[in-house]
Amino acid sequence: MPTYETRPRFTSDLDRLTPQQRQRFHHVVLRAFVPDLRTGRFRPGLRVKRVRQTPGVYALTWSMGVGPAGRATWEYGTEHRRGDQHIVWRRIGGHDILNQP
Repeated sequence: MPTYETRPRFTSDLDRLTPQQRQRFHHVVLRAFVPDLRTGRFRPGLRVKRVRQTPGVYALTWSMGVGPAGRATWEYGTEHRRGDQHIVWRRIGGHDILNQP
């Protein structure tokens, strides 16, 4: 199981989401993102892409089709447990977070 940490901005962004949005994000992370991290290939539905203006930062889409698309940005951090990826969550919200990922 990967380890993770959150940046303060991610935490404040997360607090602004509705309970349904937070639940959807957690569901996608557990059911899709984590399994894909293990295989090293992200499914197309997550739309994982590098953020152009910020090297080493990636974005994923955790909600599509119902309201504005939910996005989260993250980067790989230093491994905390041997063999497990470490993720640093940076921002979460709508498309606008990509302006300051």
